[in-house]
Amino acid sequence: MNDTTHYVPPNRMDRAFNRAVGWLTGKGVSLAGTRVLTVTGRTSGKPYSIPVNPLPIDGREYLVAVRGETDWVRNVRASGTATLSLGRRAETVALTEVPVDRRAPILAAYLKKWGWEVGRFLADGIDPRADEAELARHAGKIPVFEIG
Repeated sequence: MNDTTHYVPPNRMDRAFNRAVGWLTGKGVSLAGTRVLTVTGRTSGKPYSIPVNPLPIDGREYLVAVRGETDWVRNVRASGTATLSLGRRAETVALTEVPVDRRAPILAAYLKKWGWEVGRFLADGIDPRADEAELARHAGKIPVFEIG
């Protein structure tokens, strides 16, 4: 990692919450649009799954990694593809990282919708209520992928 990145590891409560949301989503119950992201491990080759909140904006969808340089982010960067599922419905998608200079409006929309839930995972100095100019200064710390 470099100066522009961060990572907030999940604690025991976060893991339990993710298991519960992942289980519900796997059974077809979406909480505020959740999906299960499954990506192949870059070194193990094994599938790893985590619940995510795809964000629709102007006919496109995005995944935002507010925790920063997570394993799923590194795995997606290595493979470029993943599976998004809700219940039995699954689709393989391409995930393209959004350039840092285009992330601020996506981050603002994501935090407007889910800041109450994910704000505590943001890097130091980032307020979930920050405006786009402030988010642009920190955009390199929060990976964003367009779902294609």
